[in-house]
Amino acid sequence: MPSRTLLLTTAALALALTGAPGSASATSSPTPDRPATAPQQAAAPGVLLHQAVADLPTAVEDRTGYKRSSFRHWIDADRNGCNARAEVLLTEAVTAPTVEPGCRLVGGTWYSYYDDQTVEGSAGLDVDHLVPLAEAWDSGASAWTAQQRQDYANDLADDYHLVAVTARSNRSKADKDPSQWLPPSEGARCRYVAEWTAVKRNWDLTVDEQEKAALTALAAECPDVPLPGPAEPQSP
Repeated sequence: MPSRTLLLTTAALALALTGAPGSASATSSPTPDRPATAPQQAAAPGVLLHQAVADLPTAVEDRTGYKRSSFRHWIDADRNGCNARAEVLLTEAVTAPTVEPGCRLVGGTWYSYYDDQTVEGSAGLDVDHLVPLAEAWDSGASAWTAQQRQDYANDLADDYHLVAVTARSNRSKADKDPSQWLPPSEGARCRYVAEWTAVKRNWDLTVDEQEKAALTALAAECPDVPLPGPAEPQSP
């Protein structure tokens, strides 16, 4: 099973945006082929962080009509018995868990980059939508089709779109944007800003004024490096 490594292309980014210990690929059976869902809009190859933030379109957010159920999530797209959440856990595992019937994961260790924590066992983990579902709705997903929202909620193609983190950090974050919440680990913040910007850009989502100001200020303190790109640069 391929590891979910960041698609970042410079040594500077590896030093400045990570700090996580190297992850090992999960090798326990099953070893599914993870379906690639197409992003709304492909990021231009090699686009740099500072310019990408500057290019994000600004609009007033609107949560009218939002329901979490509008984004059908944790589906088993390839019907191998493991849903999207389990797929993320399997491929982000530092030490691979045992996969029991029903895709029950036993044992294993994970690294939560939000708070620089190593976690034993999957019970203490959440799989976070890096740009939360409610934030996506506010920023343009309210106009998408049900299929597009399902694709967004289960996107396994881009390593950074879904991420296994401690339940504590994910629930502290909730549906907040970077003007309201940042990873507790300061060393994770440049990575988080780059990945947040990439998701917004890939899926043609807007930012509000406070979010844009926060991203601009944060990015100014980070290396101006290429964003992680979409795995499949195509439109749905």
